[in-house]
Amino acid sequence: MQLTRAADYAVRVMIHLAGLPPGARVNRSELSAIAECPTQFLCKVLQNLTRAGLVISHRGNTGGFELEEMHRTASVLEVVEAVEGPIRLNVCLTSEHACAGQSWCPARGVWAAAQGALVEVLGGATISCLAQQPATARQPVIVGIDEARRS
Repeated sequence: MQLTRAADYAVRVMIHLAGLPPGARVNRSELSAIAECPTQFLCKVLQNLTRAGLVISHRGNTGGFELEEMHRTASVLEVVEAVEGPIRLNVCLTSEHACAGQSWCPARGVWAAAQGALVEVLGGATISCLAQQPATARQPVIVGIDEARRS
């Protein structure tokens, strides 16, 4: 499972907004530059965040987007799910009747544990805490699978 770029953009936008003083508004083009996202695509991301109630959209000359005070403590999980929907690592975790092998499949426990760990990590990371961390130099972090472990 890989989250879409939309989730990454949404988290970047939320972190930026959380780093601003309460009541500060930012226009789409500025958010687009900060998130390094095409403006048209960011519009869809912002629509999802607004629908979820995480950001407020203001129209007009003094318009823009702002983060309500109560949503500064939103978790990364809340932001990702506002854009992606509920996170499910495997179809067997979507409902009790999603897979015929749920009652006997030995892998289901592994999928459930992995999903639980992912939800715990994303749910424990708040936007306001991330906004307080200093930005680091831009060096890509690539997590690979150890070839020895695959044998």
